[in-house]
Amino acid sequence: MAKQRGLPLDESEKRKLSKKNLAKLSGIFRFALPYKGYFIAGMIFLFLSSLMLLTFPFVAGKLIDAASGEEWVINDINGIAFILLGILLVQSIFSFFRVWLFAQVSERSMKDIRVALYEHLVRLPMTFFDQRRTGELISRITSDVSLLQDTFSITLAELLRQVITLLVGIAFLFYSTPRLTLFMLITIPLLVIIAMVFGRFIRKLSKTTQDELAAANVVVEETLQSIVTVKSFTGEAYESNRYRFRLDRVVEVALKAAKFRGAFISFIIFALFGGIVAVIWYGATLVSAGEMSIGDLVSFVLYTTFIGGSIAGLGDIYGQVQKAIGSSERVLEILEEAAEERKSGAEVQKVAGSIRFKQVVFHYPTRPEYRVLDGIDFSIGPGEKVALAGHSGAGKSTIIQLLLKFYALGQGDILLDGQSIRHWDPQQLRQNIGIVPQEVLLFGGSIRENILYARPGATEKEIIAAATQANAWEFIQRFPDGLDTLVGERGIKLSGGQRQRIAIARAILKDPAILILDEATSSLDAASEALVQEALDKLMKGRTTIIIAHRLATIRKVDRIYVLKSGKIIEEGNHEELSALSNGHYAHLVNLQFADDLSRPSD
Repeated sequence: MAKQRGLPLDESEKRKLSKKNLAKLSGIFRFALPYKGYFIAGMIFLFLSSLMLLTFPFVAGKLIDAASGEEWVINDINGIAFILLGILLVQSIFSFFRVWLFAQVSERSMKDIRVALYEHLVRLPMTFFDQRRTGELISRITSDVSLLQDTFSITLAELLRQVITLLVGIAFLFYSTPRLTLFMLITIPLLVIIAMVFGRFIRKLSKTTQDELAAANVVVEETLQSIVTVKSFTGEAYESNRYRFRLDRVVEVALKAAKFRGAFISFIIFALFGGIVAVIWYGATLVSAGEMSIGDLVSFVLYTTFIGGSIAGLGDIYGQVQKAIGSSERVLEILEEAAEERKSGAEVQKVAGSIRFKQVVFHYPTRPEYRVLDGIDFSIGPGEKVALAGHSGAGKSTIIQLLLKFYALGQGDILLDGQSIRHWDPQQLRQNIGIVPQEVLLFGGSIRENILYARPGATEKEIIAAATQANAWEFIQRFPDGLDTLVGERGIKLSGGQRQRIAIARAILKDPAILILDEATSSLDAASEALVQEALDKLMKGRTTIIIAHRLATIRKVDRIYVLKSGKIIEEGNHEELSALSNGHYAHLVNLQFADDLSRPSD
């Protein structure tokens, strides 16, 4: 099964550290370039702090030698102890600046990545959003960028620190105790490799246990979601047995994993610690033979501890870098998507509102086999009011989406004031079009912010005038906070009629030449519908208006009605003309709605 694009990476999808994949990670590093000064300074402090820490075992060994009567530059035990404290103090200061400087790089560059990602996202065409789920996109801007942030601030610094510790530590050991170092390099790495292979096998078993447990949880989820079906078919015993079987599989795999985990722990205790004992034994023989001092042995043990920690740390860092490559791949995938075409230097143009569809043929990119519009041809004069009628799927909404340049035209053309919209900048085009949708989704701020969304620079007087014209000012005044009243997420604190009137006020403030109404009163009660309809009548005056008709009774006063079926215009005329056609599609729709209205119980 192909991996769906846009989903988070799991452990099995870590990217290999190939040259090609590392290039993807380097593509993210361009966001850190403005802060290269911080990065270079952080690298300097990282190097210095690592070197200071590596001097600690050497001086600690000399402290032991001083206690044994061995001579060094400083023979005073107290003096050497103060040197050790000084090393720790300086190393701590260097570490503070290392962390602070890398944080400057990571926090600022991650902010730039998030801004760039978001700014690019909102400028992508509708075809992109048709193929992606909102949750997946939010995951890209949160989870993936957070993982990259850890890579910038922690993982890379740790990688460099561990590499420095490993290389410098081994070099120093070869210089000071070559025979013991060679013995250690022969025994310990072999045991570490065996432990890593064994550990990977244990992790696979643990993952299998989690998979089996997830399968058991699916049984519970399915049963609870379909509890009515389970009970109606008396499937309780069957579902219980199914769940018991799944849990038996969980126990079986978990016990197998526990057996190997126990063997793994026993191996770690015996083999690795046995290897350490062997190294210490060989060191002790060298001390007894007078070939090295006790202090050198202590330094060796401490250096070995540092090196062992570095080797263990590199394994985790390797995995983190692999996952970071995957995250960078996902982020770059979005950043490299082609944004909506923009016309450079496009000036704001006020249109008269003349619209012409010329033999428009269109199918959605995700459904190339299905022709949504099939030779649509009609004209709307400036200031005219027309309605689009027809069953769901007839192509009404698609006509609006093409007019707004949400999708690229297929065959044919759309003219706005005689000019093809292919030549219009999408932003400039949409500034001339206002929409009042059927289901209004307000932003979670205040009423003022929602109205101002149409024209952020509008004055208080203009906001109040728009709200008054939309029949919204009356209820806004009744709120204690007035225009600053918070509407809640998606406008949930307002009624349907109030949300519609806020949307109308927003459209009024925009003052568009072309107005699109997606049957804005279809879901309202009678009182709210009357107020909203009155506001819409004011809004439509002097504007080219296209109404997507759901309730045919609301479009009797329009200049012309276009009836669509299967992507074609099959009838056109006003309400009286179309209703008079005894076998007409529109007349049939009217009769269906009339019969439906009569069959509904009155309140």
